[in-house]
Amino acid sequence: MKLAIALEFFTDQVQAAAVAFDAWDALEPDKTCSTLVAVAARLSPAERDQCRLAGLLQLLREQALGPELIVFDGLVHLDAQGTPGWGQLLYDALGGRVAVIGVSKRVTQGLPAQFEVMRETEALPVIVTCVGIDLGAAKARVRAMHGKRRMPTLLKLAARNAKSPD
Repeated sequence: MKLAIALEFFTDQVQAAAVAFDAWDALEPDKTCSTLVAVAARLSPAERDQCRLAGLLQLLREQALGPELIVFDGLVHLDAQGTPGWGQLLYDALGGRVAVIGVSKRVTQGLPAQFEVMRETEALPVIVTCVGIDLGAAKARVRAMHGKRRMPTLLKLAARNAKSPD
């Protein structure tokens, strides 16, 4: 099982949402779930990352999810030298047992064209970074995901679910 995840901060909560799927080209998820975690109202960037991790780890525990791979809207590495982003923190928190693919619409300085993926009819590429999986394989998987726009359908669904509090 693979998970597309999204996290959304509210005033004093973070909501973690996940959609589970098996086929890379799936239009619909096999399962959707979410959880709310209480957080402090004002957080530093490092505290926000820890709250994201706490929310996602709680969701995995509550739903007894054991994904082989997690894909999310964001970056695993911030540059070609491998400066860790949130995706690397997630990979480390999961003990390196779950591959992580980050898909971002934002072009980031320091990431060369080798990280770009063109999806279907969209003119602009997405940026794909990963850990625990080969970059070429990660790019092929993202390219294969359902959706004719830049962001795959299941990533959009996870984001929509994270934005609507339980």
